Amino acid sequence: MTTPQTVPALGTHPAAGSLPTRAETRELLAKATYDLLVIGGGILGISTAWHAAQSGLRVALVDAGDFAGATSSASSKLLHGGLRYLQTGAVKLVAENHFERRAVSRQVAPHLSNPLTFYLPVYKGGPHGAAKLGAGVFAYSALSAFGDGVGHLLSPAKAAQDVPELRTDNLKAVAVYGDDQMNDARMALMTVRAAVDAGAVVLNHAEVTGLRFTRGRVTGAELRDRMSGDEFGVTARLVLNATGPWVDHLRRMEDPNAAPSIRLSKGAHLVLKRTAPWKAALATPIDKYRITFALPWEDMLLLGTTDEAYEGDPGEVAVTEKDTAQILDEAAFSIRDQQLDRSLITYAFAGLRVLPGGPGDTSKAKRETVVTEGRGGMLSVAGGKWTTFRHIGRTIMKKLEALPGHPLGEDYESVSTLPKRLPLPGIANPNAVAHRLLVDGPAPGPRMAADTAKHLATHYGSLSFDIARMANENPELARRIHPDAPEIWAQVAYARDHEWAETADDVLRRRTTLTIRGLATDEIRAGVDAMLRAG
Repeated sequence: MTTPQTVPALGTHPAAGSLPTRAETRELLAKATYDLLVIGGGILGISTAWHAAQSGLRVALVDAGDFAGATSSASSKLLHGGLRYLQTGAVKLVAENHFERRAVSRQVAPHLSNPLTFYLPVYKGGPHGAAKLGAGVFAYSALSAFGDGVGHLLSPAKAAQDVPELRTDNLKAVAVYGDDQMNDARMALMTVRAAVDAGAVVLNHAEVTGLRFTRGRVTGAELRDRMSGDEFGVTARLVLNATGPWVDHLRRMEDPNAAPSIRLSKGAHLVLKRTAPWKAALATPIDKYRITFALPWEDMLLLGTTDEAYEGDPGEVAVTEKDTAQILDEAAFSIRDQQLDRSLITYAFAGLRVLPGGPGDTSKAKRETVVTEGRGGMLSVAGGKWTTFRHIGRTIMKKLEALPGHPLGEDYESVSTLPKRLPLPGIANPNAVAHRLLVDGPAPGPRMAADTAKHLATHYGSLSFDIARMANENPELARRIHPDAPEIWAQVAYARDHEWAETADDVLRRRTTLTIRGLATDEIRAGVDAMLRAG
């Protein structure tokens, strides 16, 4: 157990090259007139701000909570083509998803994503036969130009060697295909950093309290800094509402009579300690349309997800006992009971999918991006999926460029002329980075632990060396935050000085994995709070 005495007392002053203070950022936001104000710091708003800033526009991005603080850090952590979309004949969509997945995992952010082999078990009496699934995974891999190998069938015995907890009773065959996975919160933060590197001004924990109007047109927003209570405003030529589940709430600020434009679907997940090593993930068909995932992720096991209509307050979405029971029951189709013991659960989380308004089962609804223009000229965007976050940013920019009257002006680069695969900060071969971290440790004193080196390399890429320097200069910062996790205290200081972390949850839930591992103890939270205040 980590005790208060183990909290580093050193290294509490912000590092050189740190971010501007919140007061300085508020002043920047209040004094300038921006071309584009993006309200909403989920991946959709972040990607748009990134592409807009690359185009040379003056961009501001604000969020009432933390960046990726809601649904964008509550996903299934996958970059995938969408195997189930083949069921509905959406061949073009799967091919587009694969293109984006490969671009992100190979050119844009190979340091933040990694390949993942999927086993799709075929049980006697299941919703799909072996021949159909075998043909399906072959077609799926073909749409990916066989970049992850050829989809094929595998014997139950071989699959059980790679996934010891696989249930083999009545198992006829296993279909194999490839996708990728990521830490969604880290991917989002690196995209925020890319937007700032391109010139965007960003502020989290800044709540919109009202919109600014000029002759009936929305020309900015009034905001309140939730950390200090300070009120300020931002003026912009165009305002983009990218608030996800809250998109209609902001639309009603523009027009109290605005009709609902979206509906919400809740997706819940469970995180468990693993009882054995897994060399592949499981994707088990539940019925004709739904698949339940069991994903080895961050040395743990991620189970999910649910898909049901949600009509409550988006800020209060949570995993219920019904969700937990459903996820465990569905996982039991293909996973042995010992891996599904409730005592192994370390964390549970739920996010809200934003779907186009209309009737029908949410599990069959299209994950499309919808852009609407309000009475005051505010653009609202909702929907989409993580895998295509770059494509969504480009698509929104193209729509903004095509608006009548050119509200953004014409003195900027069209998004169509931008580099197609601009990498995110820290791009590097994570294996090479981990090797360097292990080899280049401080001459006196202990070398970095192998699991810490791997963790840093796959969450920060080459930026890991900045964290390693902090740890080398101050041995207190080189210590683990918790003995059962790879993170070190230097990451807290780095999150404070370079990654907009303001609260303990910002650090423990999104910049590190301590909360998800079930290790965010009161003592650790107090230590993180102390380090954040010291900045």
